Amino acid sequence: MAASTFYAQQSANRRNSVLLALVVVVLLGGLGFAIGYALTGDAAGAAGTTIFAVVIGFLASVGSYFGGDKLVLAASGAKEVDETAAPQLMNVVREMTIAANVPMPRVYVIDDTAPNAFATGRDPKHASIAITTGLLQKLDREELQGVIGHELSHVRNLDIRFSLLVGVMVGSIALLSDFFLRFTFWGGGRRSSRDRDGGGGGLQAIMMVLAIVLAVLAPIAARLVQLAVSRQREYLADASSVELTRNPAGLERALAKIATDKEVLEVANRATQHLYFTNPIKKFEDRSSSMFATHPAIVDRINRLRELTGERPLDPGDTAALADLT
Repeated sequence: MAASTFYAQQSANRRNSVLLALVVVVLLGGLGFAIGYALTGDAAGAAGTTIFAVVIGFLASVGSYFGGDKLVLAASGAKEVDETAAPQLMNVVREMTIAANVPMPRVYVIDDTAPNAFATGRDPKHASIAITTGLLQKLDREELQGVIGHELSHVRNLDIRFSLLVGVMVGSIALLSDFFLRFTFWGGGRRSSRDRDGGGGGLQAIMMVLAIVLAVLAPIAARLVQLAVSRQREYLADASSVELTRNPAGLERALAKIATDKEVLEVANRATQHLYFTNPIKKFEDRSSSMFATHPAIVDRINRLRELTGERPLDPGDTAALADLT
């Protein structure tokens, strides 16, 4: 298998992320125009509806942008540590921040035996990293470097900010769809029908049908695109971690160990699962959903790392191979 480079993977993942974000923007624009035209019968009204949805979605996201990290850390039961409480962890984090050329983040530990970690914060100057006690106990130093490099790559690549931008658009789509469907259900559609009978034109009737279809399907499509963006950013962080550590094997072993670990991270939920190094909601749990997965499959991530060294890829169905890597 021909060896790839982390530079090529980074470029491809950035392109894919931007393209997916543009799909969300197009969805929002198309939905806003269709609803606006269906309700008002003219292009000016359609433009106003789209702008209104974007502004409301943006305002709703400002609070989470500035205070969301504190809420996530508190909900996860994370406690801040220093060199005295966690010397090896702090040493690895400091080593990786120098390699990434980012400020030292605040470091937290979550008292849970399930191995995992996440980064949060709006930019490198306001970043935090949280690591479970299980991760510290079950990974060696090289594997820990790979995980910390991955999380710091999220910080350096401004993934939180990028995800927020996509989240604003997805939230706007959901808000606009919900408003239109409620308006139509409570009689707005009948009033629009009477307006069309008075001379509104056939185009407005067509846009009304199109707007209803889009209002139902667009939020689902936007959510799936948002999850695809999240998965692309995970690939990007993996490639960036290899850039920092120059050691694909450490990250590969960390992924395999966490994938084969059967412990459940109790503090994680659907609202926070996208933040973690690997999906904390295991496949055997009732709350698991393959359609709305926030992370790529572990074997897929490992195979992308193997492209860097030209090693034989793992069979996607060969879970036993993961155990051999640990």
